Amino acid sequence: MTVDRCTWVRDAIRLLEADANRSADTHLHVFPLPLEWGVDLYLKDESVHPTGSLKHRLARSLILYGLVNGRIVEGTTLVEASSGSTAVSEAYFARMLGLDFVTVVPRATSPEKIELIEFYGGRCHYVDVPGEMYAEAERLAAESGGHYLDQFTYAERATDWRGNNNIAESVFDQLSAERFPVPSWIVVGAGTGGTSATFGRYVRYRRHPTRVAVVDPENSAFYEAWRTGRSDVATGIPSRIEGIGRPRVEPSFVPGVIDEVLPIPDAASFAAIRLLRERTLHWAGGSTGTNLVGAFQLIARMVAAGQQGSVVTLICDGGARYAHTYHDDAWVAAQGHDIGQHRERMDRFLETGAWS
Repeated sequence: MTVDRCTWVRDAIRLLEADANRSADTHLHVFPLPLEWGVDLYLKDESVHPTGSLKHRLARSLILYGLVNGRIVEGTTLVEASSGSTAVSEAYFARMLGLDFVTVVPRATSPEKIELIEFYGGRCHYVDVPGEMYAEAERLAAESGGHYLDQFTYAERATDWRGNNNIAESVFDQLSAERFPVPSWIVVGAGTGGTSATFGRYVRYRRHPTRVAVVDPENSAFYEAWRTGRSDVATGIPSRIEGIGRPRVEPSFVPGVIDEVLPIPDAASFAAIRLLRERTLHWAGGSTGTNLVGAFQLIARMVAAGQQGSVVTLICDGGARYAHTYHDDAWVAAQGHDIGQHRERMDRFLETGAWS
């Protein structure tokens, strides 16, 4: 690498680190539960990142990974296969570094997501068949001499799971003054599998007794893959909960660091984000609802067993991105979802501690 290229890479890394310093840390909110249960529930609010989601961390890590491995230099075109929050965050960082960014998206991608990607200077390349996204991204990167960021392969290795201010270290630092500073459970969804891998590896490396649960929406392959130990599971149907769930087992999914996978009905996720907004004023997306339903089930299990402790889950992104879908009762009904029974179950749980 020439001196000029080395200088550019060093400056690019400095810019990314400066963004991280400006962002400081995300809040850890308390969800109100009856004190007599002896269980505390915390929500790590990733929606306050500059690009509004948990994927801000992933995008920064993926680009840093490319920089330190010599795959991204001045003038490199960055390419991704994503129609969601990862692409939004990657477009933000690409613009910061003065790099072109192209993401391959299904033609049916929502206008709201396209607008966000383009707001940060990204360009969308459309495919008619969602399963063709990966190969098309590889082709575009090869033809342009660019770098395919490939979140579904590199998410689990781009983040330093031992610490270095990753999300796991942040959670444990923020819990240090709480009555149960080492959580019994951490509950996350899996899209790439990078977040569950980071938490799972971190708690083992730090020798914590904390267990990690993955919540999996309908049409996703992760639950069956974890249950059977197979890596070739495929549903052929995309998840309706944006950001989590995949029709195939992604290379970044590491089942060996996960203690339990909980399948969650989509209607329950939609009910949970309404409950969350009513009880805390936090307006969140569908994957947060999936997280919350899983956390409730594990807490009910703890209450039934007379166990005390803390549970941590994530607010993955804000609800404004889903005002016309997940938060729209007419849209939910048009998709054939009945959220009433799920809402009743959650309200009853918060009164009794039992999950029936």
